[in-house]
Amino acid sequence: MRKPRDFDAELKALEDKARELKTRKVQQLGELVIATGADALTADELAGALVVLAETTDAAKREAWAKRGAAWFRSKSRRSTPASDRDTGGTQTQPGGPQPASGGTGAT
Repeated sequence: MRKPRDFDAELKALEDKARELKTRKVQQLGELVIATGADALTADELAGALVVLAETTDAAKREAWAKRGAAWFRSKSRRSTPASDRDTGGTQTQPGGPQPASGGTGAT
């Protein structure tokens, strides 16, 4: 005979996993704010900027932001990787990386 499933225990395990994932996401977002220097903004300024970003539907702006963010992450990982381990074959190594297509004016 088959052992009955403990749905309560499974549900609790899933809830714990969801809580852990949410906590990790919040922590990573906070670390990102600090790493980018956005922690120098007031909470109102940061919230306002994020609202504008979330409301933006212009695909070109979003793509430019995505490229700039990817470049920032690549430059960040290059700074933390020893020079002997870097991949310098044909990749961009100039500081600052590409600028957004909107001319760097941000969310406006």
